[in-house]
Amino acid sequence: MRILFFITSLDVGGAERQVLDLAQRLDSENHQVLVAYLTGGAALLPTNTTLKTVGFQTTKSFSSLARSFFLLRKTIKAFKPDVVHSHMVHANLLARLVRGVTYIPRLVCTAHNTNEGGRMRMLAYRATNFLADVTTNVSRDAVEAFEAKGAIKPGQMLMIPNGIDTDRFTFNESLRVAIRDREGIQLGEKVILAVGRFAEAKNYPGLLHAFATLCKNDSSLKLWIVGDGGLRETLVALANNLGVSQRIKFFGVRDDVADFYGAADIYVLSSLWEGFGLVVAEAMSAERVVVASDCGGVKEVIGDQGILVPPGDSDELAKAIRSGLNMDPASATAMGQRARQRVIDNYSLDRVVKRWIELYQS
Repeated sequence: MRILFFITSLDVGGAERQVLDLAQRLDSENHQVLVAYLTGGAALLPTNTTLKTVGFQTTKSFSSLARSFFLLRKTIKAFKPDVVHSHMVHANLLARLVRGVTYIPRLVCTAHNTNEGGRMRMLAYRATNFLADVTTNVSRDAVEAFEAKGAIKPGQMLMIPNGIDTDRFTFNESLRVAIRDREGIQLGEKVILAVGRFAEAKNYPGLLHAFATLCKNDSSLKLWIVGDGGLRETLVALANNLGVSQRIKFFGVRDDVADFYGAADIYVLSSLWEGFGLVVAEAMSAERVVVASDCGGVKEVIGDQGILVPPGDSDELAKAIRSGLNMDPASATAMGQRARQRVIDNYSLDRVVKRWIELYQS
């Protein structure tokens, strides 16, 4: 099967990582795969992959968007895909418009959040939905949010969750020790981990405030943040103002992010909104205790194998993190093992890829 993945960017983000995971898995299964992206420099693309990609270098100008329309049309005509699978609002809308003038055997459009923009984008989704064969989102909550916003009629959007490579995201004690030694973590110190792009939705300021509250009574805590984005300087300044900069390490974008989960003592998601919470499932697969905002599909992912808090409440977040850190080792280990089994049973990449193939061929 020839599959063209089309996404807004390949920069830092859960949707981008999921598309690359899907594309690489399908490529390894002898499907012919091409990934096209509108903007950015493909920061997430691994250097050791043979996956074929093409970037359009699109900007916000009308002329650049028009150029991308014709580039996508040209790419589809040259690659001759059996399926075009677009992801995120800009790529979804552009793929639908291109289908109006270009033969596409099957077009699947996937949203990755409860919030993909304001009223005009939602209206554009609704007006162009007839051009897609299938429209999906990554959680039941996200589907319901799109229906409530009028982006799609009830019953017209399918839910297919993100998939986790449970062989990659796993716990390794020796690797945990090696990373903690490398980073100078002393005996008795506790590491809190967060992974994701520096964007408003992720509410890193709320996490930093919660961390500062915890540090007032606990000198053993460290916070590791893996990711990058436009708010980096703001977050660094906030850490300085809160007096906790010496306890925080910003790691930037990493291609070894899977190794960091097991090295941490607890994983925290402080988001204001999410579609699925890919990093939550990754941390669960690595057998970590997870504290997360109850937003989007996060509750669906965690079930009862983690700690949920109201979004945007840094005081409650601090209390939940403290509760997770205070778990006795046996209880924390048991929860981590149950969390991993939940991911294997419901969100493994193998299971999700199989569902996509069935959808492409249906």
